[in-house]
Amino acid sequence: MSVNSTERGFEENIEHELIESGYRQRTLTGEALETFRKWAIDQEILFEFLEATQPKELERLRKAYKDQYEFKIMDRIDKELKKRGVIDCLRHGIKDRGVTLKLAYNKPVTGMNRTIVDYYEKNIFTVSRQVYYSQKNRNSIDMMLSLNGVPIVIKELKNQLTNQTVEHSIKQFKEDRDPRELLFQFKRRSVVFFAVDTDEVYMTTQLNGKKTFFLPFNRGNEGGKGNPVVYGDYRTSYLWNDILQKDSLLDILFRFVYVQKEDVKDSTGEVIDAKEVVIFPRFHQLDAVRKIETDVRANRSGNNYLIQHSAGSGKTNSISWLSHRLAKLHDDTDEAVFDSVIVITDRRVLDKQLQDAVYQLEHKAGMVAKIDQDSNQLAQAISNKTKIIITTLQKFPFILDKVGEFNRGTYAIIIDEAHSSQGGKASGAMTALLSNKTLEEAYEESMQEESETTDAEEQMIELIAKSGDQTNISFFAFTATPKAKTVERFGTAQPDGTYLPFHVYSMRQAIEEGFIHDVLKNYVTYDTFYQIGKSISEDPEVAKSKGAKQIARFVSLHPHNIAQKAEIMVEHYRNTTKHKIGGRAKAMVVTGSRLHAVRYKFAFDRYIKSKGYTDLNTLVAFSGSVEDDGQTYTETEINEMKESELTDRFHSDDYQVLIVAEKYQTGFDEPLLHTMYVDKPLDGIKAVQTLSRLNRTCKGKDDTFILDFANDPETIQEAFQTYYEVTGLDDVTDPNILYDLQNELDALQVYTDDELTEVANLEFSSDARKNARLQTKLNASLDPGVERFKNELNEEQQDQFKALATKFVRTYAFVLQIGPFADLDLHKRFVYLSYLLKKLPRKPREPVYISDDVALEYYRNEKVFEGSISLATEGEQTLPPTQYGGSAGSEEEKERLSTIIERINERFGTDFNEADKLTRDQLVEDMKADENLMEKAQNNTKDNFKFSYEKAFMDFVIDRMQNNEKFYMKVLEDSDFKEFLMDDMFNEVYNELSDN
Repeated sequence: MSVNSTERGFEENIEHELIESGYRQRTLTGEALETFRKWAIDQEILFEFLEATQPKELERLRKAYKDQYEFKIMDRIDKELKKRGVIDCLRHGIKDRGVTLKLAYNKPVTGMNRTIVDYYEKNIFTVSRQVYYSQKNRNSIDMMLSLNGVPIVIKELKNQLTNQTVEHSIKQFKEDRDPRELLFQFKRRSVVFFAVDTDEVYMTTQLNGKKTFFLPFNRGNEGGKGNPVVYGDYRTSYLWNDILQKDSLLDILFRFVYVQKEDVKDSTGEVIDAKEVVIFPRFHQLDAVRKIETDVRANRSGNNYLIQHSAGSGKTNSISWLSHRLAKLHDDTDEAVFDSVIVITDRRVLDKQLQDAVYQLEHKAGMVAKIDQDSNQLAQAISNKTKIIITTLQKFPFILDKVGEFNRGTYAIIIDEAHSSQGGKASGAMTALLSNKTLEEAYEESMQEESETTDAEEQMIELIAKSGDQTNISFFAFTATPKAKTVERFGTAQPDGTYLPFHVYSMRQAIEEGFIHDVLKNYVTYDTFYQIGKSISEDPEVAKSKGAKQIARFVSLHPHNIAQKAEIMVEHYRNTTKHKIGGRAKAMVVTGSRLHAVRYKFAFDRYIKSKGYTDLNTLVAFSGSVEDDGQTYTETEINEMKESELTDRFHSDDYQVLIVAEKYQTGFDEPLLHTMYVDKPLDGIKAVQTLSRLNRTCKGKDDTFILDFANDPETIQEAFQTYYEVTGLDDVTDPNILYDLQNELDALQVYTDDELTEVANLEFSSDARKNARLQTKLNASLDPGVERFKNELNEEQQDQFKALATKFVRTYAFVLQIGPFADLDLHKRFVYLSYLLKKLPRKPREPVYISDDVALEYYRNEKVFEGSISLATEGEQTLPPTQYGGSAGSEEEKERLSTIIERINERFGTDFNEADKLTRDQLVEDMKADENLMEKAQNNTKDNFKFSYEKAFMDFVIDRMQNNEKFYMKVLEDSDFKEFLMDDMFNEVYNELSDN
């Protein structure tokens, strides 16, 4: 290969672009390197900056410290950096013997003060490669960006063309970069660490060994993760061509990055510690805030902005940054665009977090006012032109009236509707359900209430519409799931008359980047259980081996039989959910009405008490009061706690299941929520908002689970689709085989003739090996093929293309070795495919989903829906949900289901019932799932297999002992019963395993 495809070439290209944009190339050697290793600061550059901008201050310190003045200043800066952190010191400087030294100057808002502009222009940005930072070893980092000698950005670079990716960069940071090194110490020096390859970027603000947590810093690619193809450049070129440009980096350092302080609580909610996190904006946050600011500066007030950011997008931080920047925003004439920024939210954490962030950015108090008293307090804040005002949804009508009165002022109103429905419907819409109502009637009335009662979002839109267009007000609406009315009111008009969000961070991207869970991945519907129940109750004739499978605990269920459903949920929770998230996982029961919620609460508690369980406690949440059988119930009375205490108590280890009716179906963030039991029809936005309560991530939470008694997968799929995005060598020596391979490869249309020619020309250009700049063009020529491979080929075609391409490259190389052969078209493909194969995505290991609930596993095999509900990416056909099931086999002997149980009871004088029969079937399923037994069944005759089967039988019995002690003790104590059971199961186990 002749193109310089090395990591070094990648480094050279990035360095070149940064130098072209105004960075200074800086190589640390000799004395400069030694002082850097001591201070983790480029002392020479720092003093060059100080001499250029603050000579008088330096002179005063020189007189005070005499010959030691440089050492003393460095020592003082080092102590301040360690004490206050690099961000605070860069923004506000340091004081030494009454002298203030500025370490950097931000770009001034206007150019009116020429002196400040001059100081800003004297900032020195340097880029250094292969920096040997340590006094302990010879380790070096790939690239370091510094501001006035202070290290800001550390990058580890990898190049797919050398078979290394961003994952290797991350591994290098975790395993080879000691967090105790001064350069890497948290807060004290480097602000952000980027792991970079030619396609993706990840970042972290704290190195912590193998516990280091990296976040994606990618633009997104057509609604999903990653980055789009860039014509003529790397996919990740935005990092150095945009984000790390001098003004952009200054803006991030001075107006985005801040230190967030979080309380660490124990399982009871008690604060036991406090931790600090340096918050560096994710790409979509930075992109959204900057684009909004640019548009507002150009168009001033009177416009609306819809920001459709998925759960997991970090909306709290996005709102904080936007609030601060709008409050400080000035137009070209240096006039403030807004008198006040009013943030409307029900997030309890936002007010404190916003106050802390703004204080760090401004270093002064009083910019943020929280309205927690009455409307007079709000009116006073507006009248005084308080820069940022935080208030609740309930005061929204009053806000519109007041800003209308103050028509000389201009206002930005930021609406955070994410939590708008946490408290349920407005109390005026609540009516008690009478005791003589059936559950069906209660459900119908509840649904009627919901359809007639507008939620907070709709109420706000109606109020805004009534107030008319007001040119002195701009609205900024943040939502993950905008309704049609929301898009129409706040969206941006398109030339064709449609409306679209101003900025989008999609659910798909959030899932793919790992910020939220895909709640549709493990989904079970109940509808088929009910159908099986009906058919079994009539005792039909069924296949003998499968009849046993249909005798299960669900056989007698009826959709409205709350007691039996409660039993299923409790047992599922205790057998499965309880063991998730380190034993702290919680469940939510979504019911059809407040009366349902009350009855479910009592049914749960009765069943739990009857079984003597002491590890499961429930809470109920509903608004208003409910009458049932002449008794009136309220949430606070049933729970025996204040309504305001419920969320914290549920988060503690005291309670495991929350039963809700409308309340907490939306706007409820509990990361420990793992399982949802749904007994209420859902569709559209309500389905998305409700089921998305499960999607929050936390340490130890690997998956989620939904058991749905009321909805079909197609309805759920349709609801979520709306918000998913805005959207080896054969021994062949005949050269002619290459033409067959060429035809098959060409037909898959992964590459074009132009792209083949581009890569070939790069390969054979003069001095290509030395010219690292060609690497940029090479990546840009390969990336379109990578995109077509990923987006236009299905999985089977992808496997086919890789196999063909690999075979072509190996065959061509082999043919060249055995004799003269010349074909320009083939050689172009050889060069192109040799590079392309290195960039094609590698298949991750498929996650193995093993159901912990054998009852559900059992029904899955009967083609009950269990699995992932697929969502289509843009341009693809919607696919039916993934289902599981075996192929049809030969017709089996039929036997009535009741006969199977009777046969066991008659033979042994037992009183085994359906539950015991299920125990026997669970044992069968365990054995059929055992890979060791499967291998023996497939490689042995039935007689030979029987030896292995009988040897393993007791191991499975002992493993299942705790599930039905009475049944298994019979196996252990009665050898005749054990022999009968083994014989009864043998054919079923062997036939299934050998067929597989």
